[in-house]
Amino acid sequence: MTEHYDAAGGGPVLLVLPGGAGHPMGLGPFTERLAERFTVVTYDPLGLAHGRLGRPVTDQRPADWSEGAHRVLEAVLPPGERAYVFGTSSGGIAALDLLARHPERLAHVVAHEPPCVTVLPDGQERRAELIGQLRGGGQPAPDTPMGVFLAHVLSPFTAYRPSPPSPAACLTLAAGTGSRGQLLYRTTEFMAERAGCAFVEFPGGHLGTLDHPVEFADRLAGALPPASACTSA
Repeated sequence: MTEHYDAAGGGPVLLVLPGGAGHPMGLGPFTERLAERFTVVTYDPLGLAHGRLGRPVTDQRPADWSEGAHRVLEAVLPPGERAYVFGTSSGGIAALDLLARHPERLAHVVAHEPPCVTVLPDGQERRAELIGQLRGGGQPAPDTPMGVFLAHVLSPFTAYRPSPPSPAACLTLAAGTGSRGQLLYRTTEFMAERAGCAFVEFPGGHLGTLDHPVEFADRLAGALPPASACTSA
C-alpha cells in the first residue's frame, strides 16, 4: 500500500496529521517554521494533495489513518528511534489512535482539539449538534476536501472514543485560546482531566495552524519534551 507524505527539514522526526480530510492545504508556513528544528513529515492519508482528489473515497475510520501513519513512520524512522506526532482536529483523533496502537514508536503526541465529543456526559447530543452545524451551511462539491470531510470523515471520526492512555504514555492535549467557551475546547479540557495528562493552550482557535502558523509552530515546539524524557508503554 502506498502512503502519501512529504518531508522537509532536519532533526528529530515530527509527524504532522492535518485535520479535515487530511489534505495539508494551507499548512506550508506552519510546517516550514517547524522544519527549522525538525524533520517534518506531513501525512496525507487520502492522497488528496498527491493527485487523488476527485477519486472515489469510502467512509474513513481513525484506524485507517493511524495505521497508515504507522507505515509512514516505519518508512522514515531509523531503527530504534521514535517520532513526535502532532495532529489537529480529525488528525488529532488519528494521533490518539496511533498512540493507543503503536506507543513504542512515539516520543510524544500533541493532539489539538480532537473532536471526540462523545466522551462528554452529554456527548451524543453535542455530537449531533456539531454535525448539524458543520453540515448546515450546504453541501460543498464532493470532489473538494471539505466535501470529502463532510461525507466520509466527520461522522465516523466524531463517534470515536479514545482509549485511556497508559500512565507512561507521553501525551499533551491542546486547545486554542480563541476556542475558549466552545465545544471542542471543553471536550479537550475534559479529556485531559480524565486522562491525567498535560493540557496547554495554543494561539488562535480551531484553525490556529492556518491563522497563526509561526506562533503556533513555536508553541508546539516548546510543548515537546526531549525524546529521552518519555518512555512509552
